[in-house]
Amino acid sequence: MNIVTVLALVASVVMFEAEANAQSPGKAPMAAPSDHAIEKSSLIVTTDYILGPEDVLEITVWRNTDLSKTVTVRPDGKISLPLIGDVSAVGRTTVQLAEDISAKLKEYKENPQVSILVKEVNSYAIYVLGEVAHPGKFPLKSKTTLLQGITVAGGFTPTAARNKMVVFRFAKDGAGQIKIKASYDDIVLRDGSNQNIELKPGDQIVVPSETMVLVP
Repeated sequence: MNIVTVLALVASVVMFEAEANAQSPGKAPMAAPSDHAIEKSSLIVTTDYILGPEDVLEITVWRNTDLSKTVTVRPDGKISLPLIGDVSAVGRTTVQLAEDISAKLKEYKENPQVSILVKEVNSYAIYVLGEVAHPGKFPLKSKTTLLQGITVAGGFTPTAARNKMVVFRFAKDGAGQIKIKASYDDIVLRDGSNQNIELKPGDQIVVPSETMVLVP
C-alpha cells in the first residue's frame, strides 16, 4: 500500500466521522459552565464558614416537615422560621445557628434536632464605595486585606480622602454594624499595619471625597 492510498483512507475516515456527528441530532455539544457557576463551586463551605446576607440555607428539623424550610438570609442578617420568628444568622456558623434555633424550638418541641446545609454561597463578597476607580461588589475568594480590597476596586481617585477610610462590618451577634477607621498613610508610611485589616464577607469599604471631610 503506497502513501497516496494511506492518505486517501485517512481522509475518508475523517469525512465519515464529521458527517456522522452532523447527522446525530441527539448529541448536543456540552455547554461550558458559566463563570458564575465556576465561581460558586470554587467556594468550599466548611463548618467554620461564617454566614452572611443572601446565603441560602436548608434548615431541617428532624421528623417535622412543617418546621423544615429553605430560607435566604435577609439584608438585616436575619432569617424567619415558623413558631420562633426572626433569628440572627449573620456572623454565625451553621452549627451555632442550629444551636440557637434548637434552643428556641424547645419551647414548642421536646429535644428538637436541627441541621443546616448551606445551599448557596452568595455573601462571600465585599463592597467598595466612594472615591475608587471602580466601586461595586467584588467576590472574596481568599484572604484579602483592606489595601488589597482598594486595589481590586482600581485604587483611589485623585479626590479620595485616603486617610479617612471606613470599613462597616456586621457585629458578631448580627445586631448592627461596627465601624473601623483606617488611614492609608498610617499603613504605608507609619507603624499602622494593624489598620490593614483582613476583610470579612459583607464588609463595606467607604472612601470619602476630600470635599466631604470636615477640617476642624
